[in-house]
Amino acid sequence: MFCILEYTETFINPSLIPNSMSKRRGGSRAGTRRLFRKSPRSKGKISLTKFFMPYKVGDSAVLQAEPAMQDNLYHQRFHGKTGVVVGKRGDCYEVKIQDGGKQKMVIVHPVHLKKVVV
Repeated sequence: MFCILEYTETFINPSLIPNSMSKRRGGSRAGTRRLFRKSPRSKGKISLTKFFMPYKVGDSAVLQAEPAMQDNLYHQRFHGKTGVVVGKRGDCYEVKIQDGGKQKMVIVHPVHLKKVVV
């Protein structure tokens, strides 16, 4: 008499085991070498006029990074987007932008904003 046993082999993908997963390298400014750079003529100290620029609720502004100051900098995907100033939070401004089909609010220092003249 022959007894046939079914043998099933389970394969565990080693890349799915939590201990062997790789960690993400880099910080919030990873991959922004050319995106956040200044032109050679504009290098130097930050303009105080730009640093203390007042914005009113309803003003349109473009998100334009000032690479010399990393504090209160938005995420790289919002670079170059135009938004509307909604309010103020401390020294920074709340700017509402359109990201794809969603409205998003970004908190940005005025040094990273540029007024849009209508």
